[in-house]
Amino acid sequence: MTAADLPQEFAALAAVVLLLGLKHGFDADHLATIDGLTRYNARVQPGLARRCGSLFSLGHGLVVIAVALGVSTLTAQWQVPAWLESFGAWISIAFLGGLGIVNLRAVLSAAPDEVVRPVGFKGRLLGPMFRRLATATHPLVIMGVGALFALSFDTISQAALFALTGSQFGGWQPAVLLGLLFMLGMLVTDGLNGLWIARLIAGADDMARIASRVMGLAIAAVSLCVAGLGLARQLSPWVAQWSEGKELLFGALVVVAILNSFWVGSRLAAARTAS
Repeated sequence: MTAADLPQEFAALAAVVLLLGLKHGFDADHLATIDGLTRYNARVQPGLARRCGSLFSLGHGLVVIAVALGVSTLTAQWQVPAWLESFGAWISIAFLGGLGIVNLRAVLSAAPDEVVRPVGFKGRLLGPMFRRLATATHPLVIMGVGALFALSFDTISQAALFALTGSQFGGWQPAVLLGLLFMLGMLVTDGLNGLWIARLIAGADDMARIASRVMGLAIAAVSLCVAGLGLARQLSPWVAQWSEGKELLFGALVVVAILNSFWVGSRLAAARTAS
């Protein structure tokens, strides 16, 4: 996504940023980390387990707002290099394609009695540190984990992009408002994810196994589709022109697809448990 893809009217831009926040909340690294935090706290602090997704998102969103504020104040002195947008697009394609493959592999290789957990690159890179972070039991520490996961190229570049666009409407205030809308979108999806995982843990084992497979396949499919579209846009001027201005539609389709997988997974699991 480039600045040219974003709407030039503030109301439309705000809607796109909110939707981007909703979509960002379904990032595989978010899902994997919230899964670990929720499962651990379900054993030691059940009351906190349901709030892990929201707390993670709050910490993540505070970094986004800080980036938006910083970038908007520097807009007059600094312009985004032209090569940065293209570089960011290729990084996104590579990561999304890789995430789709590893999550698809996780579903296909899981034993019949095993619950499939989302796979994220940041968790893999952090290794033992990630496992320690996933045992956080204090709300502020969980927020800190969310802030740590925001320190990545994709999150910071996305926040900088809409901050630069928003600052054209009158300084830092519109940029911070966009940051708040982005965080609100993440709060909705990450909060729902934490609640959903807590419900699966409290339910029957069959329910968790079936629902986790549906969710894993959805994450893999969405990641591969978005990576494929990004690759086509880079290689084909016709696709780039056709998809221009459709960011809101594509983002909505991603959100609907993931939310639908939540619903399908829950229904299939409930039907299996009832039988």
